[in-house]
Amino acid sequence: MASSRGIFRKKSVETVIHQNDEGHQNEGGRLRQTLRARDLIGFGVGMVIGTGIFTLTGVQAKNNAGPAIMISFAVAGVIALFAAFCYAELSSAVPTAGSSYIYAYTTLGEIFAWIIGWDLILEFALGAAVVSRGWSGYLQDVFDLPTSFFGEHSSVNLGAVAIALVLGVVATVGIKESGWVTNALVYLKVSICVFVIIAGLFFIKAANYTPFIPPATSTNGESGLRQPLWQWISGVDATAFGVAGVLFASAVVFFSYSGFEIVANLGEETKNPGRDMARGLLGTLLICTALYVGVCFVLVGMVHYTDLSEGAPLSDAFNQVGMSWAGVLVGIAAVAGLSSVILVDIVGMSRIGFALARDGLVPHSAGKIHPRWRTPYRITMMTTAAVVLLAAFVPLAALAEMVSIGTLFAFLVVSIAVPVLRRTQPEMKRPFRVPWSPVLPVISAICCAGLMVNLAIETWLRFVVWLVIGLAIYTFYGRTHSNLARPSQDSPTPAAPSAAGEPNVP
Repeated sequence: MASSRGIFRKKSVETVIHQNDEGHQNEGGRLRQTLRARDLIGFGVGMVIGTGIFTLTGVQAKNNAGPAIMISFAVAGVIALFAAFCYAELSSAVPTAGSSYIYAYTTLGEIFAWIIGWDLILEFALGAAVVSRGWSGYLQDVFDLPTSFFGEHSSVNLGAVAIALVLGVVATVGIKESGWVTNALVYLKVSICVFVIIAGLFFIKAANYTPFIPPATSTNGESGLRQPLWQWISGVDATAFGVAGVLFASAVVFFSYSGFEIVANLGEETKNPGRDMARGLLGTLLICTALYVGVCFVLVGMVHYTDLSEGAPLSDAFNQVGMSWAGVLVGIAAVAGLSSVILVDIVGMSRIGFALARDGLVPHSAGKIHPRWRTPYRITMMTTAAVVLLAAFVPLAALAEMVSIGTLFAFLVVSIAVPVLRRTQPEMKRPFRVPWSPVLPVISAICCAGLMVNLAIETWLRFVVWLVIGLAIYTFYGRTHSNLARPSQDSPTPAAPSAAGEPNVP
C-alpha cells in the first residue's frame, strides 16, 4: 500500500526491491543482470574522467586557484565521496534503476521523486549534448577537420551528431556491450592519465609551485545575473586566488565529478548489488580523485600557472616543454575519454526514463524492454534523438553550469534520504551502512548546498524554469496516471501485454 494518497504518496521499499523479479514487471519485461564491480567502476570512471581533467584544470588554476588547484580538486572529491557513501548505502539496500529518483520516492514522496527524476533527465541530456560538442571540437583539433562541420563554429555540428548517434546505438543494443565499449575507452584514457603523471614528473620545476596559494585579488565580481548567488545575497565582492579562490574553484571543478551516480542507476543490472554497488561507487571516486590530483600536481609543476592554456592545458603543457608528440597522445585520450562520457550519459538517462515509465509517471509503453537486447530501447532511442538535436544546433557553454546544479541537487536529496530511511525503515536490510550517520549525511547535504550557492543567478533561474515545466507535466499527466494513483497499485503486478500487442519476455 502507498503510505498516503496525493502528491506526497510514497512507494514502499519492499515493492522497489522486488519490482524486477520474475513476473513482477508492469510493462515489457525485466533488465538483464550481468554487471560486476569492475563493470560498475568502468562505467563510473568512464563518466567522471572527461571534460574536467582535460579542460577545467587549466582554466581554474590560471584564474582562481594557482598551484593550489590540486586542493580544489581534492576538496570537491571529498564532498563527492561523502555523497558516494550515501549512494552506496541506498543503492546496495534498494538496487534499482532510477537511483536518487527512487530514493526520493520511498522517503520524501512522489512529487519530490518526480522533481528529482526530471532534474536527472536535465543533467544527463544536457551533459551528453555538451560533451558531444566537446568531442567534436577535440576531433577537429587533433585531425585538423573543417570547422564548418566540427567544433563550436559550425552551423550544424555534424561531428557531435555522429558520435551521439553511434553511441546511442551502442546503448540501445545492450548494457553488456555498452560495458565492453566503456571499459575499453576507460583503459585507454586512464593509461594516458598515468602517462601524463609519470612523463610530466621529469619536467617539474619547484619554482612553479611558488606561491602555492597566490594572494587574493579583487575581481570586482560578476554583475547582474552572472554573479554567484552567495555574492548577490551577501553583497560581498568576489576574489580570485587566496583561500576564497581555491574554494570557488572547488565549486566549479565539481562538474568534473558529476555523473558518478550513474553507478547507482545500474543496481537492477548488477549480479550482486549488495556487495558490488558500494565497491563500484567508492572505487570510482577514489580512482578519479587520485588521477585528478596527480594530473594537477604535474600540470602546475611543468608550467607556471600564469602560462597555462585554458583550452587544452595538458597538451599545451607538453608542447611548452618540447614534447609535442605527447600532446597528440593527450588529444587522442580526450577524444576517447569524452566518448565514454557520452555513452554513459545516454545509458543513465534511459534508465531514469525507464524508472519513470514503470511507475506510470510517463507512459508505460516508453519503458518497454526489447525482447532480444533486454534494454529499454524506446526510451534510449528517444534519449539519443534529444541529445542529437541539442548537440547539432545549440551552443551549450552558457548552460554547462546546469549540469552541476542538477547533480548537486540530486546529491542533496540522497544525503537527506539516508537518515530519513534509517528512522522510517530501521528494519531494512543494509549490506553497506554509511559510517557516522546521521552526521556524515548531514555534512554531505550542507556541503552540496554550499557549492550550489556558488553558481550564477541565471543558472538558478534556468533550473527553476525547467522544474516548473516538469511540475506542469506531473500535474496534468503523472499525478493521475501514476501507479500509486490507482487502488492497490503499490505492489508489483504481473507483466501485461504491450500497447502493440506483443508478448512480454520474462
